[in-house]
Amino acid sequence: MAYPSSVFAMQHPFLADTFHIPWSELTPDRVEADITAALEQAQANIDAIIALKEPRSYDNTLLAFEESCQDLSRAWNLVGHLDSVNNSNELREAKNAMLPKVTEFFSKIFLNDQLWAAIKDYAETDDAASLTGVRKRLLDETILDFEHSGADLAPEQKERMHAIEAELAQLTQKYSENTLDSTNAWELVITDESKLAGLPDSAKDAMREDALAKGYGTEAEPQWRISQQMTSVLPVMKYLDDDSIRKQVWEGGKSIGAVEPHDNTPLIQKILLLRDEKAKLIGKANFPDLVTARRMAKSGQAALAFTEDLHKRVHKAFEEDFADIEKFKAEQTGQPQDRLEPWETGYWSEKLRKSKYDFDEEDTRPYFAMPSVKKGMFAITEKLFGVSIEARSTFYRDAASGEKTVHSVPGCEQEPIEVWHPEVGFYEMVDADGSTLGAFYTDWHPRESKRGGAWMNYLRTGGPKDDGSLAPHLGLMCGNMSKPTGGKPALLTHDEVETVFHEFGHLIHHLLGRVEVKSLNGVNVAWDFVELPSQIMENWTWEREALDFFAQHYETGEKIPDSLFDKMLAAKNFQQGAFTMRQLGLGKLDLELHLNPQKYAEGDLDELLQEALADYSYPFKTTPPSLVRRFGHLFSDATGYASGYYSYKWAEVLDADAFARFKEEGVLNRDTGMSFRKCILEKGNSEPPEKLFKDFRGREPDAEALLRRSGLVA
Repeated sequence: MAYPSSVFAMQHPFLADTFHIPWSELTPDRVEADITAALEQAQANIDAIIALKEPRSYDNTLLAFEESCQDLSRAWNLVGHLDSVNNSNELREAKNAMLPKVTEFFSKIFLNDQLWAAIKDYAETDDAASLTGVRKRLLDETILDFEHSGADLAPEQKERMHAIEAELAQLTQKYSENTLDSTNAWELVITDESKLAGLPDSAKDAMREDALAKGYGTEAEPQWRISQQMTSVLPVMKYLDDDSIRKQVWEGGKSIGAVEPHDNTPLIQKILLLRDEKAKLIGKANFPDLVTARRMAKSGQAALAFTEDLHKRVHKAFEEDFADIEKFKAEQTGQPQDRLEPWETGYWSEKLRKSKYDFDEEDTRPYFAMPSVKKGMFAITEKLFGVSIEARSTFYRDAASGEKTVHSVPGCEQEPIEVWHPEVGFYEMVDADGSTLGAFYTDWHPRESKRGGAWMNYLRTGGPKDDGSLAPHLGLMCGNMSKPTGGKPALLTHDEVETVFHEFGHLIHHLLGRVEVKSLNGVNVAWDFVELPSQIMENWTWEREALDFFAQHYETGEKIPDSLFDKMLAAKNFQQGAFTMRQLGLGKLDLELHLNPQKYAEGDLDELLQEALADYSYPFKTTPPSLVRRFGHLFSDATGYASGYYSYKWAEVLDADAFARFKEEGVLNRDTGMSFRKCILEKGNSEPPEKLFKDFRGREPDAEALLRRSGLVA
């Protein structure tokens, strides 16, 4: 529901109904007024549905409810997005001031007796009985939303549910802040370059430039700053010869979310108990049962059984992988074979891989310049899915000074689009018939005001309109990839290339959606299905035919040599047992915590989890603490991936089997790509995920597909 005037939009920029977002106007001082106005309008919309006097219909009840809070959701999403990419004390305070009000509003929607009565009244009409297709699915999903949120609870139980939702919102926001603040609080500055022996030049250049930016050293007398950003930690743990520095960096990682004033331990314990109480109020045995009820797994025990079954299948390979590292280290050092320290594993694993395959991932960096990777990824997408992607010129306006910085794209004659940071790009996606499908922002490099990891989000959902045209979608993808250094473009590792393709898979799931109901479009699908479009995209980073689109030396333009590609391919499944077990261990940790919350409500979290996950963990000399205090997937959101981390491996089974069809028919086969687009990407949650997969593959998923691809079975 659009707001009435341009004057209103000027007064409330977070609510401006514009496709191109005026980022410099979205300042912390506007948050309270704008979100308050959005809350009032959303409440008025809901009140109008309740007060309706005319006969109830799809349009005036179900669709009206679907649209009632869209402006509020979009505005609050912008606040959350800016908190993720441009965090500041002012924005943090503004968000936290409104967080209880927004949480209370959304938690009360599905507990509103009058609104629930209105939805049920409509569900009993002849109009509702005649619904088919997407509209019938919207009715079914809406009823489940109410039931699973506690609409049928007694009044006192509803009040308790309100309180739980409010407290969860505050606790998870604090968890996220603690993680970011403690990550930024740690640093190690090296003044003697000889201590950096083993590090690739790319890593040293990044650390030197980071130090300069922080006021350490000079161009003439450089220093090197190691941080807890993954682009800094990973090369240290993988390549640095100095064991003592690796140990310091590992110990720094232990401090994230674990040391006052940023200790997340009590927050985790409270979150677990509140989630469990919420589930029990709804009538579920535990939180995983509540979360998975509408996912492919259907229950927490089914998700656990899936995890434990894979665990049994890979456990032998897992033990062999670590034994190989132990043996190799003993051979190289002349010491007896022994257990490893946590800060040794990555280092000796990389040495073993290089010895075994004569392959060093750093050798591939010159062929994976970020501009080339993006260009090639877009070209592959265009070929497979029948679209075109064009860059737009952008500008950044400093909110304080008003100073404007323009980044012009050669050949682009359109007006530049405003972005939230000078590094952000903007692109448009157009269909074969010339219609605009949508647009998206990209923001790929780390900074202290930005949260860690990589993610996709959507800012506006379009889709089919009544006149037959398409309203464009708007999305974004962000990451913390290697920065440009030393006058070179950003040169990525292959792992980072996979991450870029992964997030773009989520993005095209959003941009290609053709579902008329916004809440059923794009990535709004069962959580254990949502990773299929993202994870399948990673496969193209391993195919020679696809690599030729982007794996080109940043200086010479030479394609990645066959000899290097062959080594990369040979090493693809190196230590796959260990990697798979790590992912399974994280899924098991998630389910263990949420299936048995009382067990972890007090006592030593690390000792309890070490006991529960003993068969998923390697017995290091020094026992590492659990990742639970910085596991943002589980605890930085009221739900997020909580009780759903298993879905990464679940969806890997789907993506391995789905990509097998591309392997059979041609990895760049347009017909196969268009089938995937029409069966999966365009359909969102308009039909059950099991049906969508079967429509594409022609059968049920093959459970062995993942293990075959990983080299864990013949």
